[in-house]
This record gives sequence, structure tokens and C-alpha cells, in this order.
Amino acid sequence: MTTLTPSALDLGTVQKIRKAAVLVALIGLVGLSLVSQSIGGVDSVWHERVELAGFVAMIVSIVGRAWCSLYIGGRKKSEIVDRGPYSVTRNPLYLFSFIGAFGIGAQSGSVTIALLFVVVALLVFSLTVRREEAFLEREFGEIYRTYKARTPRFWPRFSLWRDEDQLTIRPSLFLLTIRDGLVFLLAIPLFELIDAGQAAHWLRVFAHLP
Repeated sequence: MTTLTPSALDLGTVQKIRKAAVLVALIGLVGLSLVSQSIGGVDSVWHERVELAGFVAMIVSIVGRAWCSLYIGGRKKSEIVDRGPYSVTRNPLYLFSFIGAFGIGAQSGSVTIALLFVVVALLVFSLTVRREEAFLEREFGEIYRTYKARTPRFWPRFSLWRDEDQLTIRPSLFLLTIRDGLVFLLAIPLFELIDAGQAAHWLRVFAHLP
């Protein structure tokens, strides 16, 4: 790993824009959930199974993001981290976020809405990843270009796996990542409220989605 002084480019600003875009998209997709329902209704076996799959996806996402933070925590601007999950994909945090996005959308009981959540996450993260890649290429030059050439952007290539014997961990960042991930679980009571409103006919359903 090579250490450099962070560039004037504020990646924190890029992250804030990303979070704002995700928030706007989430509001739109939740709005869609208010006027749509899974095929068979909120009490169907299909609805329950999709919700369960979504819950599992959110747990995988929370654990996976925390695992990634053990490697990258606090070092994104100053080092090329290419061990552990970062040896098989350049953006494992985002990859686990895609899984979390599916889990959030799946709490609607609809695979269609779950996949829409993933598509939105892909679009938003792809734009911010390009900015981050440009920053890293300016900072690290050939070191980053070599890493970029051998390591996929998102989809992991497990044959590339390499790990560290020891890690220097920043507990505060690890706990922060877990806290941020736990926010995903708020989708459960939110969509349960929507289900209850639809079942009581307080919310009008205009479409049934698989």
C-alpha cells in the first residue's frame, strides 16, 4: 500500500450528493409502493417469502459492509486497498449496498419493486464511482491503473482473492458502518405500515406487481 497526501478534491462532497440522490430515489420508490401491491395481496405466501428474502439480503448487506470497513476504514483517500474483499472487486461496499437495496425493496413483497431499488442504486453508485475512480487515478497513477485493470468494478472475481495477515482496525469507523447499515432495517416497519394501510383500504391500490 502506498500513502499519499489527500487531494483537494473533496470526496466527502461526492458522497453527500450520492446520499441525497439515493434519498430522493427512495422517496419515489416508496411512493410507488403506496399505490401498488404484490400479486396475491399482503397475506399471500408469495408476499411473505419475498419479504423474508429481503430480510436475509439486508442482514447480508449489513454484515458485508461491516466486513469491508475493516479493510478500507479511513484509508480511502490515502491508500490503494487491494486485500480481502477489495482484491476481488474494487467496490465491495457498493456491492453489498446493492444487496441491501434489494432487501429494502423486497419488504414491499414485490420482486419488481425490489429490482427497481437495485436499478436505482446501480445508477446512482455508478455515477459516483466514476468520480471516485478519476480521483484515485490522479492520486495514485499507475498503481491504481494496474489495480483497476485486474480487478472488476462491481462483480467479484473470486480467483483474485488475496488477504492480509493482520489488519489495523479503527473501531469508530467499523461501528459507524454498522450503524449506517442498521438503517436498512427501518424498511421493515415502514412497509408493514403500508401493508396495514392497504389491508384496511386506507391506501388505494392501482397496480399489482409480481
